[in-house]
Amino acid sequence: MSYGSSSPALSDRKRFTTFFRTHPSANLNNPAYVQLFKHYGWTKINIIQEAEEVFVSNVEDLERLCKIANIDIVTRQSFLKDPSEAVRNLNRSDARIIVGLFYETPARKVFCEAYKNNLYGKRVVWLIIGWYADNWFEVLDPSVNCTADELRVALEGHLTTESLQRNLNNVTTISGMSTDDFFAALHPKLKGSPQQTPGYVESPLAYDAVWAIAIAFNRTIIELAKHGKLLEDFTYSDEFTKGVLYDSMQNTTFEGVSGRVSFTSEGDRIAETQIEQMHNGVYSILGFYDPYKDVINFRAGFKEHWVGGKHPRDETQMIQQLRTLDRFLFWSMVSLAAFGILLAICCLIFNITHRMRRLIQMSHPNTNNLMLIGIMLCLVTVFLLGLESDNVQNKENDRDRFFSPDNLYPWLCQARVWILMIGFTLSYGSMFAKIWNVHRLSTLAKKESKREARKSAGRGSFRTTTFSEIRTFSSLVQTQKVESWQLYSVVGALLAMDVLLLALWTGINPMRMEPHKFPPEEAKDTEDDVEYEPLLEQCVSTNDTIWMGVIFAYKGLFLIFGLFLAYETRSVKIKELNDSRFVGMSIYNVVVLCIITAPVTLIINKQHNAKFAFVALSIMFCCFLSMGVIFVPKVLEIYRRKKGDHNDSKKLDDSLPSREEEEKHQKLLAENEELKKQIQEKEEKVKILNERVRQRAAERARLTKEQEAANSKEEPPQPNRISPPRQTIAAEVARDDRHSDSALPSSTGA
Repeated sequence: MSYGSSSPALSDRKRFTTFFRTHPSANLNNPAYVQLFKHYGWTKINIIQEAEEVFVSNVEDLERLCKIANIDIVTRQSFLKDPSEAVRNLNRSDARIIVGLFYETPARKVFCEAYKNNLYGKRVVWLIIGWYADNWFEVLDPSVNCTADELRVALEGHLTTESLQRNLNNVTTISGMSTDDFFAALHPKLKGSPQQTPGYVESPLAYDAVWAIAIAFNRTIIELAKHGKLLEDFTYSDEFTKGVLYDSMQNTTFEGVSGRVSFTSEGDRIAETQIEQMHNGVYSILGFYDPYKDVINFRAGFKEHWVGGKHPRDETQMIQQLRTLDRFLFWSMVSLAAFGILLAICCLIFNITHRMRRLIQMSHPNTNNLMLIGIMLCLVTVFLLGLESDNVQNKENDRDRFFSPDNLYPWLCQARVWILMIGFTLSYGSMFAKIWNVHRLSTLAKKESKREARKSAGRGSFRTTTFSEIRTFSSLVQTQKVESWQLYSVVGALLAMDVLLLALWTGINPMRMEPHKFPPEEAKDTEDDVEYEPLLEQCVSTNDTIWMGVIFAYKGLFLIFGLFLAYETRSVKIKELNDSRFVGMSIYNVVVLCIITAPVTLIINKQHNAKFAFVALSIMFCCFLSMGVIFVPKVLEIYRRKKGDHNDSKKLDDSLPSREEEEKHQKLLAENEELKKQIQEKEEKVKILNERVRQRAAERARLTKEQEAANSKEEPPQPNRISPPRQTIAAEVARDDRHSDSALPSSTGA
C-alpha cells in the first residue's frame, strides 16, 4: 500500500501483482484532459514532457485516449534537463494547446523559456500538473533566468488538473472525523508551516491508506475464520490467505478524509479530478471531473479568465469565404444583356413585319430569325454566368443577389454550356450558311467564266474576254436561286454536331460544382487569430480539359473557315443574298473577338469579377455588333423608302446594287487603266520615232547637198536617179513607219 506514488507504471499487474495505493495514478488526469479538450472544441494538442518514466507512461496513456476521441497530437517534445530547444520547437510548430508533464523545478524552466519565446497569451493555453505548491512560480531558483513577474505573465490563464486529496463535502468519515477535523488535529503536530512541511498535501492519503489496510485485515479475519484459519498464521507461501487478503483490499470502499476510497482492478485509487485556472497569480477552481460518469461538473457561477476575453483556439481559425461577383458589376451586365434581348426581339418583330418586302425577302428573313434567336440565347448566358450557389457563409449581400440552390448548381453548369454553344451555333451558323452559299455561287461562276474564256481566247481582245466573264457570272447569278433549305441544312448540320458533342460530354462526364481554394488571407484584425480562405465556385468535370480541347478545336476551325469564306467573298454582292457583305463584316468581328476571348478567359480564370466582365462584354459586343451591322441598314432603308412610298413592297429596285453590276464596273475600271498605260507607252514611242525621223531628214538634206555639189563638178545632173545613200535612208524610214503603224492600237481597241 502506497500513499504517495502516482507513476502509471505501478498499474502493471504483471510487475506489481499486489500493489495498491490511495494516491491516484497520474493517468487519472488524462480522462479529465480529454473532457476539457471536448468542452472547448480543441482537436489538436501538443505535448512537452520531462524524460521521466512516470511522464513517459502518462503520455502514452494520453495518446491512447486522444486517439479514441479523434484528437490529434500535433507534436510531442521531451527534454532531460534543458527545455529550451523543446519550447522553441513548440513555437515553430505554432502550438496553441500545450499539455506539460514535468516536476515543479523543471516547470519554472519551461515557463521561463515560454516567456522568452512569446509562447503565451491569448493564442496559447497550457495544461499542467496541479499538485505543485500554490506559489511554486515565486520560489527563488538560481537555475531560472526569469523573474517571478515574468513567470506570472507566462502562466496567466493556464489550467491545472490534480486528483482530489481531501473530502470536499466535509462529512464525518469512517474515522469519526471530518476533513476539517483531521487537519485541525494535524496542524498542532507540525513543526513548521504546512506549506514547508514535506508530505503535507498527501497526509489525508496516508491516513486513509492506514484505514484501508485495517478494513482489509478485518474482512480477511472474518473470511479466514470461515475456513478455520487465523491471520496471525499467515506466511508468504500461504497463497490462500494471500488471495483472501487481495480480494478484501480490492473490495474495500469507504468515505475517507481524502474522499471516497475505492480501487480499480489495477489497484489504482478512484478519485475525482480538480480543475483550476490561474488568474493574476491566484488559482481558482473551475470544476471537478467525475470518473464514474466521465463528465466535468463545473462549479455554479464559475467564471473563466482568458487573455483576450475568450478561450484560445487549437489553431488559427480558417473561415471559408466564397468569392462572389460584385453586385454592381452583376446587375450592370445583366441590364445590358436584357437590353440586348429587347433589341433582338425588336429586330425579330421588324423582320416578321416587313417579311414581304423584297429587301427583306432577298436576305432570307427566316435565317436572320434563327440568328436573332441564337443571339438571345447567348445573352441569356450572361445572366446564367452570374448565378451562384447558396452555400455562402458570408451572406451579407444575399438580399440583392440571385443564388442557385446548391443541389441545382450542377444543372446550372450544364445549362451554361448547352445554351451558350447552341446560341453561338444558331447565330454564327446562320451567318456562316449565308457566306458559304455566296462562296459556292461565286466559285461556280468563276469556273463557268474560265470555261467561256478558253472558248473565246483566239477570237477576241482583252476587253472582249472580260465582258465574256461578266456575262457568264451575271447569267449564272440570275439563273441560280439560293433556296432556304440550303441555309437550314448548314445550320442544322452544325447544330446536330453540337448536340451530339454536348450529349456525350453530359452523359460520360457530367459537370459538377467544385470550389477552388486560394491561399489563406489574414484578417484585418490579426489579434482575432482568424484567416480567411477564399473559395471560388467553378464548374468542372472529369476530363474537362479533353472536352474543352475538342470544343475549342472544333469551334476554332469553324471560325477560321468562316473567316476564310468572308475574305474570299469580300467583294461579292448578289441579289439572292443582298446582305452578304454585311454578314462578312459581322463574321470578321465575331472571329476576332472569339480568338481574343478564349485565351484571355483561360488566363484570368481565377479572377471571377474580371472573367465575368470580360466574357459578358465579349458576348454582348458580338451580339450588338452583329445586330447593328445586319439590321441597321435594313431599318434605315425601309424608313427612307417609307417616307416616299408606302406600297413598295414588291418593287424590284428595293434591293441593293447587283453583284454583276458591281463586277462589270470593276472590270471596266481595270480595262480603262490598262488602256491608259498602253496609250502612254505608244505616245512615248511616237516621240522617239519622230525625233529619229527629224535627225535622219537633216542628215539626208546634208548628204543631198554634198552629192549635188560633187555632181555639178563631175557631170550633168540626172533627175530620175537616186543615189545609193538616199535609197538606204528612204528604206529605213518606210520600215520604221510600218512598225509604228502596227504598234498603235486598232480601231476596235480604241
